[in-house]
Amino acid sequence: MLEIVRVPVLSDNYSWLVHDADSGRTLVVDAGEAQPVLDAAAARGWTIDAIWATHWHPDHVGGNAAIKAATGARVTGPEAERARIDTLDDGVGEGDTASLGAHEARVMTVPGHTAGHIAFHFVADGVIFTGDTLFAMGCGRLFEGDAAQMFANMQRFAALPDDTAVYCGHEYTQSNGRFALSVDGANAALVERMAQVDAQRAEGEATVPTTIGAERATNPFLRAGSAEELARLRAGKDAFKG
Repeated sequence: MLEIVRVPVLSDNYSWLVHDADSGRTLVVDAGEAQPVLDAAAARGWTIDAIWATHWHPDHVGGNAAIKAATGARVTGPEAERARIDTLDDGVGEGDTASLGAHEARVMTVPGHTAGHIAFHFVADGVIFTGDTLFAMGCGRLFEGDAAQMFANMQRFAALPDDTAVYCGHEYTQSNGRFALSVDGANAALVERMAQVDAQRAEGEATVPTTIGAERATNPFLRAGSAEELARLRAGKDAFKG
């Protein structure tokens, strides 16, 4: 099995260390900052062999250069964003695969937040790294794409098995949940989940990873019935002050 470690970086980002004990290999997904990632790996006796990036934003690739310099790790990320990721070695896109030991991840192109955003889906392990597309009870802002693209992404994510573990790039759950309650307050599963999230955050605990099943029950963006509905929700979230 994969061992996955959450590494808090910057203000509210998560980088993810992924270790395969059988091969002894380790990768980091979305290395927003180098030192916390290097320290977390060293504390476990792991050497980082690879860096996977979901998109070009600096809070997801800002640690790449220093980690490469320290470890010799190769960087895999979206070929469509090669011009914006100067550390990129191996570009990938829809249908390509990337591996950690015997564990294979399928690449999904999921544009909207950025034009070339990708996700890494370890199908056999029931794990997906969604970057800034699918969040716990939310979705990414539409900086370089549109609601139709993000709706298509949500449909793809919603079709995954309920027990798929979702590792996203930020601790946004509490603010996402407050917005979700403002548009779906009669949803008993959502009310129950937010009580749990509020308790977790009061104790300083992280709220991710999540699961596809939890998002199907409580995430208004994943539950949207059309691109138009998602667009309305996204505009509402962008302006939400709660």
